[in-house]
Amino acid sequence: SFPPVPSVPLFFLSFLFDLKTPDALLVKLYVLTGCLAVYSMLRRANYGKASAAGFALLCSFAGCLLSLTIDGAVWYQAQTLAFCLTCLAVALMFADHPTPALLCYALAVGCRPFNALYGLLLYALYIQRCVKEKLPLRRAVLRALPGTLLGLAVACAYGWYNYARFGNIFEFGHNYLPEFSTQGGIQFSLSHVLGNIRSFVLRMPFKQELGGAWSLQKFGFCFLLASPVFLLMLFWIAVDLLRRRFSWLKALLVFTFLLHLFLLLLHRTFGGYQFGARYTCDLLPCAALYLALDGHKRRMNLCEAAVLIAALTFAVYGAAEVML
Repeated sequence: SFPPVPSVPLFFLSFLFDLKTPDALLVKLYVLTGCLAVYSMLRRANYGKASAAGFALLCSFAGCLLSLTIDGAVWYQAQTLAFCLTCLAVALMFADHPTPALLCYALAVGCRPFNALYGLLLYALYIQRCVKEKLPLRRAVLRALPGTLLGLAVACAYGWYNYARFGNIFEFGHNYLPEFSTQGGIQFSLSHVLGNIRSFVLRMPFKQELGGAWSLQKFGFCFLLASPVFLLMLFWIAVDLLRRRFSWLKALLVFTFLLHLFLLLLHRTFGGYQFGARYTCDLLPCAALYLALDGHKRRMNLCEAAVLIAALTFAVYGAAEVML
């Protein structure tokens, strides 16, 4: 596996199932666990049960992540487990449990390396809580130390494993795929950005065939429409700016989101055959955290509920059209 963490549960399951590990079940359980983590975080942020459940569903299943729960292929395991571990990390840090949060974060990086950017948000959440509780600097550092050391230990394990396999502590194995190792492709380049923007930011979901019939784009389309929680996120940001409640933490979250998106757009393939823009599933925990940062009790309004229903319906249709 590249990166290695998704192979860890499979290693233990292989003693029970040999080669027939329940891969398709695992990806479903990963996304469900991430969904429950988002629900728990929103409940802690004073959302009502129904609203927390609705938004958790919107962030987890009402988008292109749903299609990844059909097939247990290793790349889908990596992305769904990354979603699960990142949501757990954010929810645990939001609940002031820094040690398990940072451990989950480190393991998430071992599924999707660019998820390392979530470290900015996790430590920012921790600092905000320490300032709010007027925690002395020494005590704040000592509380974060065990989780930080655990995370660094996990990072060292990645480095050792990568060096043992490829002779490079930073090489997770992606460059050894045929499109990069034998076909001469460049994995990350600024030259890929414009093409990816046309395909995954500007392209509409449907195309007209020669006979006049319309069909779903099966090599990607606008990520805002593939996972409409991002479309709502733009609306939430605009409302916060107008109402002057756009905090420094929300600004850092938006910066992290945009930086993460830019790094994804540097990639040559962006996932190939797919529903929507599957690489942007890595950004979903950002949307969930933005909701939790509202800081006041709120409910899902009718417009958001309508988006949830439409998005879930479209995701089910798209998953069936592309994956089955």
